[in-house]
Amino acid sequence: MRAPEFWEHRKGGTFSAALSPLGWAYGLGGRARRAATRAWRAPVPVLCVGNAVAGGAGKTPLALDIGERLRGRGVDAHFLTRGYGGAAAGPLRVDAARHTFADVGDEALLLAEVAPTWVARHRAAGARAAVAAGADALVMDDGHQNPALAKDVSLLAVDGGYGFGNGCIMPAGPLREPLSDALRRADAVVLMGGDATGVTGEIAQIGRRAGTSLPILAANARPGPEGRGLAAKPVVAFAGIGRPGKFFETLGAAGAEVAATLPFPDHHPYGAGDIERLENLAEAHGAALVTTAKDAVRLPETLRARVAVLTITLEWEDEAAIEAILDTLVSHGR
Repeated sequence: MRAPEFWEHRKGGTFSAALSPLGWAYGLGGRARRAATRAWRAPVPVLCVGNAVAGGAGKTPLALDIGERLRGRGVDAHFLTRGYGGAAAGPLRVDAARHTFADVGDEALLLAEVAPTWVARHRAAGARAAVAAGADALVMDDGHQNPALAKDVSLLAVDGGYGFGNGCIMPAGPLREPLSDALRRADAVVLMGGDATGVTGEIAQIGRRAGTSLPILAANARPGPEGRGLAAKPVVAFAGIGRPGKFFETLGAAGAEVAATLPFPDHHPYGAGDIERLENLAEAHGAALVTTAKDAVRLPETLRARVAVLTITLEWEDEAAIEAILDTLVSHGR
C-alpha cells in the first residue's frame, strides 16, 4: 500500500477527522486483544524490532544489524517474521533456493541471507519451530503489536524524517496503536536518521507524563559498498518500500547522479508493464537502473542482472549502547 498524504501532516484535515472514530475503535480493539492474550514465553531470549506506524521505519535493516551482532557473539540467532506479502502461513523455514517473495515475502528472503529465518503468521508457533531447530535467540522483524509471543527486549524503530505522522491511529493516521501504549511496552527507541519531526521531544513529553524515561539510540543509514561503483554515474532509481524517498536520498549521498526517480507502493510486485516503463526511462536518460535489495527480490529473473542494487548499512552514533542492550538480552538465556 501507499500511505495517504494526509497521514503525514500534523493537521490531518477533513479526512483524518472523519476517520478518527474508526481509528479510536481500531486502537481500542488492539488494546483489548493484547489484554486478552496470554503470551507464550520461549526458553530462549526474544528481541523484537517493531514500530509504532505502518511501514517505512527501517525495521528490517535494524533486525539484520541485530542478527549479525548476535551471530558475531557466537549466538545462533534465528529471525522470525510474518512474511508480509507471501502466501505461506507457516511455520516455515525460508529456503532462498526454493522460495520466492510470492511464497514468503521480500523481507524474509533478505533476512535468510544472514541467519535461519522462519515465517509464521502465528508468532508463538514460529518461535517453537525455531527453538526446536536449535535457535539460541530469536529476533523478530515486526511484531511489537502482536501479543502471542513474550519479548525480553523490544526496540521501537522510528524514522526521524517521518516521525509519527499526524499522530492519529489508522485509518485516520499511520499509528498502529496509541503512541503512549507503544512506548510503554518498549525498552528503547532507535531513531533512524536525524530528528526532522521533533519525535525526541514528543517521546520525552509522553515519558514525563508516565513518569518514565525511555532511552533513545540514534542510527543512520549509509550506502553499502556498491555505492562506490555508482559515484558520478547517471542512474534511474526506483523503489517500492515504505518511504522510497529515503532510498533516493541515500543514493544521492553515495555520489550517484540521480537522473530520475520512480516510487512504487511498498512490497510492489513488478510486472511486465513496470519493467518496460523502467527500461524506457533508463534509455531516455542514458542511465543505469538501480534499486534496493528488498526490491531486487521482487524483480523478474530476466531483469535482475541488468539492475544495480544499493544496499545500506547502519552506523550507530553510540555503538556501546546497542551492545549493552544485547548484553541484557543474552543474559536472559543464561
